[in-house]
Amino acid sequence: MRVAVLHHWFVTRGGGERVAECLAALLPTADLFTLVSAPEGLPESLRGRRLTNSFLQKIPGAVSNHRHFMPLYPEATRSLDLRGYDLVVSSDSGPVKAATLEADAVHLCYCHSPMRYLYDGYESYRASMGGVTRAVFSATAPRVRRADIAAAKRVTKFLANSAYVAERIRGAYGRQADVVHPPIDLHRARLNPPGAAYLAAGRLVSYKKTELMIEACERLGRPLRVAGTGPEEARLRRMAGPNTTFLGSLPTEALWDEYSRARALLFAADEDFGMVPLEAQSCGRPVIAYGIGGSLETVRGAGGEGDSDELPPTGLFFAEQTAASLADAIVRFETQEDRFYAEAAQAHAAGFATPIFLANMRREILGVMPQAEPLLATVEEAVATVG
Repeated sequence: MRVAVLHHWFVTRGGGERVAECLAALLPTADLFTLVSAPEGLPESLRGRRLTNSFLQKIPGAVSNHRHFMPLYPEATRSLDLRGYDLVVSSDSGPVKAATLEADAVHLCYCHSPMRYLYDGYESYRASMGGVTRAVFSATAPRVRRADIAAAKRVTKFLANSAYVAERIRGAYGRQADVVHPPIDLHRARLNPPGAAYLAAGRLVSYKKTELMIEACERLGRPLRVAGTGPEEARLRRMAGPNTTFLGSLPTEALWDEYSRARALLFAADEDFGMVPLEAQSCGRPVIAYGIGGSLETVRGAGGEGDSDELPPTGLFFAEQTAASLADAIVRFETQEDRFYAEAAQAHAAGFATPIFLANMRREILGVMPQAEPLLATVEEAVATVG
């Protein structure tokens, strides 16, 4: 029996790459396939594994600007020839579910999200583009969307990283998806005395809405530390005032120290899941999050949706994606700060630990192909591989 792990791209290291790394650890004999890859995007445990890229890898600029090559996604994905493989497990937030497989191959797709810019986010993405880019996107997106929908019909079973994404899979593809929450690296968690500053962490891209966190903290005169880099950085630095400190791209251990010393994490994105809030909670810190999407599954809120009478809160939500709504939530948090216990946050985050993900995925793989048992690593073996 031949098995393969398929991931959309290995360009930067993030939550999707962690999922792909865990899948590969469970299937140690699997070959790897992706659209494009860069050395810095490949997890250490995957270096030395057999990896096949699509023809996009050979086009100058395609690795660093892979999203600009969306019109070529259907052809690039089909160029990934997985004929001869009996089991394919994919980690997908793009088009790779359309890779060329045998008609009778089993394909288990762990879907991080249908491509937002093709579905529910199509109009907002299109409106943000310049004239030429908008024209090209408008002309090519329907064809890419049709190819993606056709590929989704051939998937044996979908898994989603959150109930929020499962609903989006149903809307985009008309397919049911079971939920398996992604893995959180709790072995990096640590407790430290919290400081006075709030923390924003993640890529500085438009949908993260970092400007709301800066504006809210500047308005209230609260210190904010911003960890991360990205295309929005120059604009955000121009708008920031004296209360905002930009930390840039931090080494892993330094980032986790920031989590542990934050007064609270601020999170303003509409995320499909969102690992950053759970990483902060694993360090005992509460989260002030926009109350929509994956945050409702990762944060146990106080005084709003997600609140629990039986369990202590691990954060609170703000209702509107505005600086004013976030500022109001910060004030509300500070009036009830003694309700948030580090132990409660850590216990909540523990439910998303890497061994739990590995055990769930092992069960799902055996559910679609029981005969794969001899090829599967144990959970303990996979944990030892990924750390």
